[in-house]
Amino acid sequence: MFTGLVTDIGEVIAIEDAENLRRLRIACSYKPETIALGASIACSGPCLTAVEIGIGADGRTYFDVQAAAETLARTTVASWTVGSRVNLERSLKIGDELGGHIVTGHVDGTATLIERIDFNGTARFLIRAPSSLSRFIAEKGSIALDGTSLTVNGVSGDDLSVLIIPHTLAVTTWGGLKEGDRLNIEVDLMARYAARLAGHEQRDAMA
Repeated sequence: MFTGLVTDIGEVIAIEDAENLRRLRIACSYKPETIALGASIACSGPCLTAVEIGIGADGRTYFDVQAAAETLARTTVASWTVGSRVNLERSLKIGDELGGHIVTGHVDGTATLIERIDFNGTARFLIRAPSSLSRFIAEKGSIALDGTSLTVNGVSGDDLSVLIIPHTLAVTTWGGLKEGDRLNIEVDLMARYAARLAGHEQRDAMA
């Protein structure tokens, strides 16, 4: 479980592809002794498991993760290359501050950045979500995009807008995003269950 508050920007430094499985090595600024083997780390959205931890020749900590077919099909992980930058967040511990919103790391699909407008150090992003997810997205609701907890500013059809402040642009990968880029999207957990409940109530009423 996560909050969508990014704590580091990692860099993909090695990739090994096998049939329906991709192994990635990600460099980060975390201390190696703080990462447990088998730990869950959100990597630009998807919750991935650390299967190896070490220190590289450059002195940077790294951890290896494996992405299976489902993750490769549903997220942007398949398009990552050596040098790709990814938002990182460690899993919640009891007593941690819940500063964003409840994020599971179970990505629902990918969205596309269709417009970026920069002003006064801030940026407004217009993003097109998959039609199948639009009903879960509401104005002033929460959403996780590339592992970042954000508030939806506006919604029009399949399009949503978010406003990114200078701090978030500086400490996440949002500062480098451009039009046409794809983002991992996870809809709000409460919105998902509310829609599910409403569907059951509607079917019960028609029965």
